[in-house]
Amino acid sequence: MNAYFATCPKGLEYLLRDELVAMGAQDVREALAGVYFSGTLETGYRACLWSRLASRILMPLAEFDAADDDALYTGVQAIDWSLHLAAHATLAVDAHTAQSKLTHSQFIAQRVKDAVVDQFRQKDGTRPGVDTDEPDVRINLHLRRDRAIVSLDLAGSPLHRRGWRELQGEAPLKENLAAAILLRARWPETYAAGGALLDPMCGSGTLLIEGAWMAADVAPGLHRDYYGFLGWQQHDIALWRGLLDEARQRAEAGLRSLRPCFFGSDADPRMVQTAKRNAQEAGVAGFFTLEKRDVAHAAPPPGVTTGLVVTNPPYGERLGERAQMPALYRAVGDTLRTRFTGWRAAVLAGDAELGRALALRADKKYALYNGALETVLLTFELHARDETPREAKPLSPGAQMLKNRLEKNLRHLRKRVQREGIQCWRGYDQDLPEYAVAIDVYGDTRGHDHLHIQEYRAPAEIPVETARARLREVVRVAGEVFGVPRERIALKMRERGKGGSKYGQFDQRGEFIDVEEGALTFRVNLTDYLDTGLFLDHRLVRAKLRELAKDRRFLNLFAYTATASVYAAAGGARDTTSVDLSATYLDWASRNLALNGFTGAKHRLMQADALAFLQRDQTHYGLIYVDPPTFSNSKRADDFDVQRDHVKLLEACGERLAGDGVIVFSNNFRRFKLDHEALAERFEIEDWSAPSIPFDFARRADIHGCWLLRPHRPDVDVNPWDGARIKK
Repeated sequence: MNAYFATCPKGLEYLLRDELVAMGAQDVREALAGVYFSGTLETGYRACLWSRLASRILMPLAEFDAADDDALYTGVQAIDWSLHLAAHATLAVDAHTAQSKLTHSQFIAQRVKDAVVDQFRQKDGTRPGVDTDEPDVRINLHLRRDRAIVSLDLAGSPLHRRGWRELQGEAPLKENLAAAILLRARWPETYAAGGALLDPMCGSGTLLIEGAWMAADVAPGLHRDYYGFLGWQQHDIALWRGLLDEARQRAEAGLRSLRPCFFGSDADPRMVQTAKRNAQEAGVAGFFTLEKRDVAHAAPPPGVTTGLVVTNPPYGERLGERAQMPALYRAVGDTLRTRFTGWRAAVLAGDAELGRALALRADKKYALYNGALETVLLTFELHARDETPREAKPLSPGAQMLKNRLEKNLRHLRKRVQREGIQCWRGYDQDLPEYAVAIDVYGDTRGHDHLHIQEYRAPAEIPVETARARLREVVRVAGEVFGVPRERIALKMRERGKGGSKYGQFDQRGEFIDVEEGALTFRVNLTDYLDTGLFLDHRLVRAKLRELAKDRRFLNLFAYTATASVYAAAGGARDTTSVDLSATYLDWASRNLALNGFTGAKHRLMQADALAFLQRDQTHYGLIYVDPPTFSNSKRADDFDVQRDHVKLLEACGERLAGDGVIVFSNNFRRFKLDHEALAERFEIEDWSAPSIPFDFARRADIHGCWLLRPHRPDVDVNPWDGARIKK
């Protein structure tokens, strides 16, 4: 009997234990990232050939203390290596160390190699060579707490390498992890019951190929042409050939009876071709249907009514940016919910947050490691929804009052917004004190309305439970009046705590919609941030910028998502420069500009503090837009307070303003007072606040202030006593 240790990714230990027991292994017990077992040489060979879950099969030769390199060398030399390795053969050493005095794995591997080679040289002057790719014998040294275990690696190379993969995607899933996903999702039982396997984001086809081999009883190691025991001195060739013959017979029988029930699709046509090539190499292409299709359009094949949908969407760490992932996962969840009723599903999500974005109730969750990355496998039974309409609860008197007010507002506003072609507008703004929210309507370019509901701070005497109940009423009533389903209503809630109330953590869905304003297109996000990317109260300010921009160089400070820059470019600006500290918002700004055809060197995006930029920039601009926050305390810039610092900011803008230029200055601090006395010596100042308030914000005429500042003309002096302009 030999002792063995099968390594595996963390999270697969219990599955691997059961697999080894089924092979006839004895004394089986799981450990972290592996399973101990014992058995004959046939057991070890069979584990190499048939384990779908193991990474390597190690056969320990010796165990000893190795607190220093001399002890390590002596312990390795105590093994009679002629029993395992021919003098003319090749070897390689893998070393791993943890919590030991010897900390450098490469040095440890070198000392092990030296001990083996020196033993042969001392006997007859010959020595084995080194081959790190496919050596005759691969030695594994595991050192933990100064205790060394020397093993032969019977696999020789990772067992997840099945031998069929010539091509792979950008972020391939290892085959043993794919096997674990399929086993956790009960694919063998699903296939036995007549079900199909479908991967709507199949990539290079790993899950489908692994599922086909599992269904056809193909040994996962049958296509490998290299194992670590093939050059071992004690290799039993006859035993191994017998196991291979058995595996070939089982595979031939399984493939003869395999059903063509494997369906894959991917949005990338290159991945579809890669999957086809890999399926061909694996010998299962004839059982596959592979096509280019986006996950949002995935559906059961004609005539296929049940099966397993399994997929491994990107996590954000590999194929796409993290911010885009929640929307992708939500699309996966929507597809599963609406089109695969009666199927099972399994999704390997990058983390729990992405798993929640599926918006499906999982029946099981498993922690699995994809390399070093901890992921979560979610499995689902996709039952049909109960579509029986529920009788709505009657509205409370307060909710009925709210409904009446919203209907009145809608009658009053809708005709005008339709007449003026306005898609994004405010429909309610704390009209009733009991319902202290703002409700904004965003009409997307596909013709769907969305609601953005933002809670104002409730009085301290209002119990939290009462405020929450009123918010639920707002969502219900607003959806009914505006005809918007709940999934298109975004709610921003305030949470009370020390220091008053503040907005809680927002959903991180990564969902963007495109909206139109002024015949321009903008990308907005209603869920992930405090603001949506488009300040609706500044609609007329943006229109003013377009009016002023023709043939001027335009500078946008505190640019946010650069909607103002888009307007200026549309108005004929010579060029635009958008400055913001946030890389996230500048990326968003780039998308807004590109959506409207404004790209290239004429439209600069600068990640910088506004004041620092003004101090180093040498360009003169004909139009400068300044819309600073009320307060900012970024780590990358000095603290900013709009009341305290606006004079310094505007004077710095004046240094960069062309002689006939205009500064458009606005902010949303309702107690803001422009320092006319400090600015009048340099600028002609026009208070443009009242004309800049859109009709749908008439109830909140103080929502922002806006001023136009122009340099004094040469024929004008300023009375130092009252700031009045006097003609010379």
